[in-house]
Amino acid sequence: MASHFLSLGVIMLITSSFSLASDSSPLQDFCVADRNGPVLVNGLACKDAKLVKADDFFFSGLHLMGNTSNAVGSLVTPVTVAQLPGLNTLGISMARIDFAPWGINPPHTHPRATEILTVIEGRIQVGFITSNPENRLINKVLQKGDVFVFPEGLIHFQRNVGHGNAIAIVGLSSQNPGVITIANAVFGAKPDIPNDLLAKAFQVDVKVVNQIQSKF
Repeated sequence: MASHFLSLGVIMLITSSFSLASDSSPLQDFCVADRNGPVLVNGLACKDAKLVKADDFFFSGLHLMGNTSNAVGSLVTPVTVAQLPGLNTLGISMARIDFAPWGINPPHTHPRATEILTVIEGRIQVGFITSNPENRLINKVLQKGDVFVFPEGLIHFQRNVGHGNAIAIVGLSSQNPGVITIANAVFGAKPDIPNDLLAKAFQVDVKVVNQIQSKF
């Protein structure tokens, strides 16, 4: 009986370990991404360790202000494995977000990462929505130096609520967190999601859906 419970405990531990994991843990000192490698894996193949150099672990540019002259008034400058090959297998990445006055980072999700945000400049309203059926909005206005975390997979947003520019730095628990911007995904899908389906889902007239789809 004792061995039965021990085996059950081990199985539960292994299962919970996999369910709690984000990116898989590294099995060597580093695995610099080989962007031109012929091998397709869940992530990126490793560059020959003998060819690795300091620049593989280096990125420059987060001190530069992003161009916020766009429809939403913000710009995200990512530093994921795509920009910094040395992040491969390390399970982390980051980004800078610049906001024009009253600019927004629209509602979106990161399917593979939890996000933690620090305000560097300005006042930023942040929030996320809990899953069905509650769909509860949890939001707060942050000041310079404040930190806020967005749980993995939940829809969240940021908005500059000041009259000057705002800057935030975010950390993400994946080398490649992914991003799904809700409006772009739903109304900008290629090919289009049928407009009558969207009209029923959003409980609006088809003409409203057509108008929104035309903007994406």
